[in-house]
Amino acid sequence: MTDAGGLWGLFLSSFLAATLLPGGSEALLLWLNYQQSYSPALLLLAATAGNTLGGMSSWAIGRWLRHRFPEAGLHKPRQRQALAWLEKHGAPLLLLSWVPIVGDPLCVAAGWARMPLLSSALFIALGKGARYAVLLWVSSTPG
Repeated sequence: MTDAGGLWGLFLSSFLAATLLPGGSEALLLWLNYQQSYSPALLLLAATAGNTLGGMSSWAIGRWLRHRFPEAGLHKPRQRQALAWLEKHGAPLLLLSWVPIVGDPLCVAAGWARMPLLSSALFIALGKGARYAVLLWVSSTPG
């Protein structure tokens, strides 16, 4: 991969993994870390930025759905559960947006619930960044 190509690939993989599309970015992150072509901090930044923007795209979809179909509501059980959790705990619950299966509906529900853009982005970034930081730390630990 070219010098920037690996980072852009990680960014794109992380973005797609955080949308409603299936995919994962952890294997690429760990492989790039193993190759030692990039600093762990740069890998963390690329993966977190892509994953956060992907989560925010799901947030935007939720916001758009509420505007476009106000009477429809969220019908999927996971979306209804995520909405109930958000109403109870607020934006800090978005720290869990990295959790498989639950994270994407949580971001959609946050948009639907009209959670503020900045606090949503902050908590999504913190949660997703912490997950990538732990992966990098574990994969860099000797033995």
